[in-house]
Amino acid sequence: MLSEFLLSEMTRLGTQDALPLHRQLYEALRRAMLDGKLGAGERLPSSRDLAQDLGLSRNTVVAAINQLSVEGYLASRVGSGTYVNDNVPRATPGRGTAGGPLRAAPQQAGRLSKRGESLAHRFSAADLEVQPFTPGIADFSAFPLPLWQRLQNKHWRMTYPDMLDYNTSGGYAPLRRAIADYLRVFRSVHLDADQVIVTTGTQQSLELCARLLADHGDTVWVEDPAYWGAMKAFMATGLQVHPVPVDRQGIAPGPQDDATPPRLIYVTPSHQYPTGAVMSLPRRHQLLATATAHEAWVLEDDYDSEYRFSGPPVSSLEGLDTTGRVLYMGTFSKVLYPGIKLGYLVVPKALTEAFRRAHYDLNRPGQMPVQAALAEFIEMGHFASALRRARQSYAERRQLLLDALRPVLREDAEGPRITGAEQGLHLCLRLPGSVDDVALTQRIAQQGLTVRPLSAYCLRRTDLRGLVIGYGYAPLDEIARCGPLLAAAVARVLESRPIPA
Repeated sequence: MLSEFLLSEMTRLGTQDALPLHRQLYEALRRAMLDGKLGAGERLPSSRDLAQDLGLSRNTVVAAINQLSVEGYLASRVGSGTYVNDNVPRATPGRGTAGGPLRAAPQQAGRLSKRGESLAHRFSAADLEVQPFTPGIADFSAFPLPLWQRLQNKHWRMTYPDMLDYNTSGGYAPLRRAIADYLRVFRSVHLDADQVIVTTGTQQSLELCARLLADHGDTVWVEDPAYWGAMKAFMATGLQVHPVPVDRQGIAPGPQDDATPPRLIYVTPSHQYPTGAVMSLPRRHQLLATATAHEAWVLEDDYDSEYRFSGPPVSSLEGLDTTGRVLYMGTFSKVLYPGIKLGYLVVPKALTEAFRRAHYDLNRPGQMPVQAALAEFIEMGHFASALRRARQSYAERRQLLLDALRPVLREDAEGPRITGAEQGLHLCLRLPGSVDDVALTQRIAQQGLTVRPLSAYCLRRTDLRGLVIGYGYAPLDEIARCGPLLAAAVARVLESRPIPA
């Protein structure tokens, strides 16, 4: 009987979802129609009879029937009653119903697109714990949180209605001016504040460049080995990735690469990720000439330029550009904290308006009170103070890690050597080609340490082996304790290579 089915469904819904009574009856009646227990054109019992059979108030029944009528499941005929509409869909095998989840065939469940499969499973670091020596992680425990909270509260109290809306100008004007002043003085970037686009970080900057400067299927040159985050951004926007090998002077394109002309060229010239190579001046001029010859755009990711520990500061590639082909990007995540989700993109003047409009249309940028707090944080000198403290702290950690690794280093070309320690929050311990660096990282993980194999960053190359080691997240006492463990693990491998997987 219909009333028994409705009572059973209502009991299940009330137990599982705690729905109000009129909603339970609505769902039960809809299920009865979709499952064919109430056929098309069939007359419903009167609201009075339904209320009596189900033990409900008549108002509850009327509310459920009215909702079903509004949605087109039921139709009332004056003087005759309420009937099931002729066009109510029926459940079909494998399809589910309009009232429930789609039940796909088992082999199709959870199927992703080819691009989705690549994004979900290639170059993924999401399963790595944040432990001592995890690269790419900064220590934000020293961030002046009480001061930051006061600044944010101040700007929330002062917020005007337009500060709560989307922003159409590329970011909060005082913040863009502060960024421009900083880059002009410390990174030798040639820019006006209008050229600064405030983004949620490097990933959004990369995706914005890929969408506006390249079409689906265009070629992007990337460094090999490569930064995983950039690979994700280019894969997500449908670009064809062409790996270009990196040597001690940075990216090194040759005639074989020119045969695959790029639309975009992505580089980390000040501190190549992950090898740490610094692009030489001749190589920078060569790269700019190559970009001009191919009418390509250069995407300069200056991700950790704030931390230079030895030698003179390395100026930006953009500062050498005379043709307006370089787009420069950076982030506040390494100096402040990752969750602030603020970065910046400097675009050539000719592209400023187009990028500003597209950024608004694609991303609907906001967070204006946070941007206002950051602008004041910079203007009052707190950013410079935080950077100075962080630089000193990271320099101590870097030196302690170098001291711990020194016993395993060798002078010969084939022996272990360190690259990339002059800048940033990670270094690369290069190992002989016979070492299985993947197996080595797994063995090190058994001691509670996370490092990454250099070979995992390679796209086409098979000649690189090593460990990418971060020290930004590791306190001094952890480095003092874990550094010798890391060195000992490497020493054991060198004594008995190749090691079994």
